[in-house]
Amino acid sequence: MNRRLVIKQVLIMAGGIALLPACVREEGQSTVSWKNIKLTLDQENFLADVAETLIPETDTPGAKKLNLHLFVLKMLDDCYSSVDQQLFLKGMSQLQDKSYDQFTKSYTKLSKRQQQEVLLQIQHDKSKSPELDAFYKITKQQTINGYMNSKYVMTNLVKWELVPGRYNGYFPVKSA
Repeated sequence: MNRRLVIKQVLIMAGGIALLPACVREEGQSTVSWKNIKLTLDQENFLADVAETLIPETDTPGAKKLNLHLFVLKMLDDCYSSVDQQLFLKGMSQLQDKSYDQFTKSYTKLSKRQQQEVLLQIQHDKSKSPELDAFYKITKQQTINGYMNSKYVMTNLVKWELVPGRYNGYFPVKSA
C-alpha cells in the first residue's frame, strides 16, 4: 500500500473530525457558550431587543450593533451569584409573558413604541415581582455600563486627556 495515500487519507479524516462539531451545532443554541447560564438563541435575541430599547440606534450605534446583550450576559455569567442568575432568567421569561399578556405578541414582534411602554411600565410598577425587578435592573445597569465602556464611546465620544490634563494659566481662582 502507498504510504503517502494513507497519510493523506488520515489527515483528511482528522480534518473532517475536527470540523464536525461546528457543522452539527444544535438549532436554537446561543451564539456563545456560557459557564453558568443556559440560554437559547431566542432568549439571546430577546435580550438584544430589550437592550436596543434601552439604547436605540440614532446617529450613534445602538445596543444591537455594539453587541451589548453579549456584554450583559458575560457580566451576568462571570460576576453575579447563581441566585441572581436564576432571578434574571425567571425575570426574562416573566417579561416575555407580560408583553404577550399585554399585547398578545411576543416582545420581539412589538413595535418600538410598544416595547418602550412595556419597559416603562416595569420601571414605574412598585408591585413587580423580584425576578422581573432583578432582570430589569441588571439589564439596564449592565447595558449602560457596556455602552459607556464600549470602543465606540471611548474613541469617538469621550475626549481623553493625559491624567493631569492641560495647563491653563489663566484659570480664574477665588482668593481665600
